[in-house]
Amino acid sequence: MKKAASVLKKILSATDGSETARKAALYAYDLAALTGGTVTLLSVIDRSAFVGKPAMPADATPSHIIEPLEDYLRESAEAEMREIEAHGNARGIATRTAIRYGHPVEEILAEAKRTGADLIVMGSHGRSALSAAFLGSVTFGVVHRSARTPVLIIPR
Repeated sequence: MKKAASVLKKILSATDGSETARKAALYAYDLAALTGGTVTLLSVIDRSAFVGKPAMPADATPSHIIEPLEDYLRESAEAEMREIEAHGNARGIATRTAIRYGHPVEEILAEAKRTGADLIVMGSHGRSALSAAFLGSVTFGVVHRSARTPVLIIPR
């Protein structure tokens, strides 16, 4: 059996700006500090959340409405990741940041594959409207679709 230090070298932390996601990212840094690993912070902007799917397809939505909203969401994600990354920098932990557009579950799993992540760390609940559910819908999707990468869920 491999030692934890040799297994957890690349940690992916998915963040959506929620307190639970921030808590999960800080936990990812704690693990990276123990293993000498690195952290990739990932934020996924889900265009379907503001395109009005299926009532209005993306190509029918005026770009003068969508582009400023995308810019705002990207700037918010960048600011959030800079704040989280500062915790890693203070501890000397290498951090890579990525912002993707698409379906959060698909993009998280794709980023895990792209980076060769040894572990995905995420919060149990994010900013979705399904906060009353036992497990957030994105977290649920990643847990049940991740065949190769272990997923660590940090509770609220």
